[in-house]
Amino acid sequence: MNLIRRTFDLDLATDERLKALAAERGQDEAAVLAKALALLDSVGEIEIPDVAEDRRRLDRFRETGEAVPIAEVRAWVESWGTDSELPQPSARPVG
Repeated sequence: MNLIRRTFDLDLATDERLKALAAERGQDEAAVLAKALALLDSVGEIEIPDVAEDRRRLDRFRETGEAVPIAEVRAWVESWGTDSELPQPSARPVG
């Protein structure tokens, strides 16, 4: 692998987080940054938020009072790829 030296400024909190991530993974900071960049590339182009769609969803929630509680979404996502994968949660009255 060809290495290129780069110098850039980070705020203190970002630098501390970078060091902590590297220590947790047993890698150097450059490896963590390379993986983060690869992950960003894999997401594809970041789109501008669709405010109109957000408003439609908010209006629907106001009309129906139905939503999926975040705890159920988290549990569902955390179950992905496991032997006990949960079904996608459905909207229901909340509040």
